Amino acid sequence: MISVVCTIGAFWPTVTENNYVLSEFGTTDHIVPADVAWMLTSSCLVLIMTPGLSFFYGGMVGKKNVISTMLQSFICLGVVTLLWVVVAFSLAFGEPVGFGSGDHFYSFFGNPTTFAFMDYVGVLPHKQLASTIPFMLFALFQMKFAIICPAIITGSFAERVRFISYLVFISLFTIFIYAPLCHAVWYPTGILGSYFGVKDFAGGTVVHMSSGFAALAGVIVLGKRKNSQHIPTNIPFVLLGTGMLWFGWFGFNAGSALAANGTAAMAFATTTTSSAAAMLTWIFFDRMNGRKVSALGACIGAVVGLVAITPAAGFVSVPESMFFGFITALVSNTAVNCKYSKKFDDTLDVFACHGVGGIMGMILTAIFAHGEDASLLHGGWNVFGHHMMALVLVSIFTFFGAYFLFKVTNFIIPLRVSEESEHIGLDLSQHDESLDPKAQPITEPHYG
Repeated sequence: MISVVCTIGAFWPTVTENNYVLSEFGTTDHIVPADVAWMLTSSCLVLIMTPGLSFFYGGMVGKKNVISTMLQSFICLGVVTLLWVVVAFSLAFGEPVGFGSGDHFYSFFGNPTTFAFMDYVGVLPHKQLASTIPFMLFALFQMKFAIICPAIITGSFAERVRFISYLVFISLFTIFIYAPLCHAVWYPTGILGSYFGVKDFAGGTVVHMSSGFAALAGVIVLGKRKNSQHIPTNIPFVLLGTGMLWFGWFGFNAGSALAANGTAAMAFATTTTSSAAAMLTWIFFDRMNGRKVSALGACIGAVVGLVAITPAAGFVSVPESMFFGFITALVSNTAVNCKYSKKFDDTLDVFACHGVGGIMGMILTAIFAHGEDASLLHGGWNVFGHHMMALVLVSIFTFFGAYFLFKVTNFIIPLRVSEESEHIGLDLSQHDESLDPKAQPITEPHYG
């Protein structure tokens, strides 16, 4: 498949005619250099989040599965990048496909041929999507969001998933769940954004809710590990990963302003304040419940705060962002330690942190977002109601959609490694690599 796609790329014709698409672009005179500089920086910041996530997850798992867990995040940089170029960007931001007309036209996804192999994606700005930066830069910025979304899911089924099956799943997830949801929320005529009025500044719904519910589906399909108890291998890895995530999240949230302006500055401030509040809330709530203050808890709390503020980063004030981090940390911490959550072997508590954090962020955004009739506190009762309806729809779509894709993947190539491979550890059984220099590589092919 890689050979076919790359060979097609070598001979892909330069397309110059499509009146609908060309009419959507402005001229280079509309480009603002300061915005270009900031968005280039933001794209780099969001990119560094995926290696950061690999360290964050890699430090939490057992010693036999560190490399495999980190690679599951890192490989998304390759898989999703090519998918995004070939078809996923078109599905997310291509010519809308939907129903209705005029001001009452609502779309579900983009035409997969509109920007196939990045046709028409060049230096001109797009009038609706990114009016002051080259459209190519917008496409690259959005690509980084698409990359990290499936990477987040990996923490839920760590230590028991077959690597090749995982590659099939993330390909299906990007095409059939992430890209349509991205279109529905962020494209001007997308049904969740234009009809339901969903406010998602930087991806609380698109990235964190989708990955959280997909993680829950994956846990159910794959089942529990044979040994669900493990000691985190490397807490310094977790600290490093958290720092990289926090650093990159400034591009994730502040970059979503798509300009070097006051909104970006406000999103920058609310992002770090929410994370700080959540980190402290998490560790002291642990202490109140008889658990020791831990570096692991501080890191998880910080990330939960970042998740919570993501949909509202540019819509709320700094004091309100403190409350976002505080209340979400309490809810997520309770979810992580709830006895019912123990029935599911969500290895790294992805749903309790990203899924619950995304849900809380969406609800709190519908309550606090500034602007006339913009949220519950500002007279927008209908907006709040529509957000709750959209929350249910997104939850159903992402959970059952991911559940179906896991089943399809399992039919193509079994998802679960063999009991022997799980005992050996995925580092050796899947990759013939290990943190332990004394570990013996598997000389015969072993794909368990």
